Amino acid sequence: MSIAVANESGVAVDERELVALAVYLLTEMGVNPAAELSLLIVDEDHMSSLHEHWMGEPGPTDVLAFPMDELGAAPGRGDERPEPALLGDVVLCPTVAARQAAAAGHGTPAELRLLTAHGILHLLGYDHAEAEDKRRMFALQDKLLAGFVADAGGSGHSGAAPR
Repeated sequence: MSIAVANESGVAVDERELVALAVYLLTEMGVNPAAELSLLIVDEDHMSSLHEHWMGEPGPTDVLAFPMDELGAAPGRGDERPEPALLGDVVLCPTVAARQAAAAGHGTPAELRLLTAHGILHLLGYDHAEAEDKRRMFALQDKLLAGFVADAGGSGHSGAAPR
């Protein structure tokens, strides 16, 4: 998997953990290992601009997902694994995540993991507009995050030093 990270937020974020999480999620979801993903970490002004432009809503939000290629099965492979694709961009705002984390009673790294998983699932075609879709997406999100935390030794940390 090719995962590019650009932290333009001015806030220290464990980028290596987010990459490890993205690799874990995409592998668990059966995405072709040649797929590409971008994680962009921005400040509130930039996120507000994106949120207003693309969603028509004022102010910053926690995560936005911008899908690029449609995922389809690779022809003739027989394994039904989606072909390589440029999945798109997941945009995170760590200052919004920090406020949400405090309100939820957990740390900002856990909130950023949750938001990264949420954004990646959106790129893979999941949505939560309808109640049943929301239940399915959030259950999968919880299952994947629990698996990542378990695989990382219970901390949810990939072993990489904080940045």
